[in-house]
Amino acid sequence: MKKIEKNIKKLLLALIVSVLFPLVSFSQFNLDKMNAGDINTVDLPGIDISVPQPLIKPVAVKTENKSAVKTVKEWTIMTYINAKNDLEYSGLKDVNEMEQVGSNDEINIVVEIGRMNGQEDGDVHIDGDWTGTRRLYIKKDNDISRITSPIIKNLGKTNMGDSREVIKFVKWAKTKYPARHYMLIIWNHGEGWFKGNPVVADKGISRDEETGNNIDIPQLAMILAKVGKLDIYASDACLMQMASVVYEIGDSVDYIIGSEEIEPVRGYSYDKFLAALKSNPDMNSLELSKKIVNSYIMPYSANTLSLINTKKLKSLPIFANQFVNEVMKANLKKEVKAARDAAEKYRFTDNKDMYDFVRLVVEATSNRLVKSAGRTLMNFLEKDLIAYSNSGNMAVKSHGLAIYLPKDIYLSYTYEELKWAKDSKWDEFIKWTKK
Repeated sequence: MKKIEKNIKKLLLALIVSVLFPLVSFSQFNLDKMNAGDINTVDLPGIDISVPQPLIKPVAVKTENKSAVKTVKEWTIMTYINAKNDLEYSGLKDVNEMEQVGSNDEINIVVEIGRMNGQEDGDVHIDGDWTGTRRLYIKKDNDISRITSPIIKNLGKTNMGDSREVIKFVKWAKTKYPARHYMLIIWNHGEGWFKGNPVVADKGISRDEETGNNIDIPQLAMILAKVGKLDIYASDACLMQMASVVYEIGDSVDYIIGSEEIEPVRGYSYDKFLAALKSNPDMNSLELSKKIVNSYIMPYSANTLSLINTKKLKSLPIFANQFVNEVMKANLKKEVKAARDAAEKYRFTDNKDMYDFVRLVVEATSNRLVKSAGRTLMNFLEKDLIAYSNSGNMAVKSHGLAIYLPKDIYLSYTYEELKWAKDSKWDEFIKWTKK
């Protein structure tokens, strides 16, 4: 009987060893010197071999590839600089501004910049005369005469007026430089929704004069919808803060930064707002957006940069429709034309400040329903949709959002392609003013 029990114990021990052998460090075994009796001296972790054990299933052990682990920082700032036009020098200077701050263990600053033949980078050559497209990880330096940040990827010649290139850049940056918060800036010429530029027969942003392409407003909205979550989108470009632009983008981002008017050649003050972020990387999207607006310098005139809260965009056509419906019912065509001509306008004179236009109509009429609808729209713009603006002068009539309101030719064949025209009655209102 004892012999049978001994054999059963040996069989059980052999079974346990065969199951747990892969989990035991090989350093515990010297197979050349071991005898069968030495099995009792092996330390099987967590197992008392004197007690019969149930059958144990092998366990799959996951190993972590530490080289693939990336540090998740607070912010990744991505700037797409299409300098393939007459703005080349300014693009290089802005990268140099970024280098005055540089990335650190809390923020990533990443750039994709493109250049072409035939452009000058100014009297002081900042970065030689290379061409093509490069991706840079911005590091701090004190040299304002050249760019020293490492080239992470040399893409050769690309079409920077192609929406697919922006998508590839953002997805690459988010994968390689993960963060809790993301901001995308598209840097270049901008024309709002406008169509009719003599160089590029399209509307929008990011003019590539080498390929003859740029990104139109529906394409811009598609980019932001496809790249995944962004906290802030900013157009470092002229004339982009329009109802037709921000409504097309929608709430795929939390905040939209842009200018109603043309921007100065220097564009955003990258050194100022990045330094503020570097000193306080825990700031939220609204705080960072305000820093960008406040650091923006518009020489000789007001700051026309503003901040749109996209969570409120769905209500914009509702309040706008209530206003234009009451205006058309009251047949205030004379008052509307006078307000249109007097409202704050911009480089494209068909672009008017929306708030200022509505204010002038409200002030010009005694119609109770028009006044009520107009004041409701103005209140919505000022307190809900336009999260922040900084005109710097209360006498200035720019409030943060422009609207298309042409005096002469109405470009209906392109304007009515936009989501804003489809969801609101603004296109019908424009046509009513011309009857």
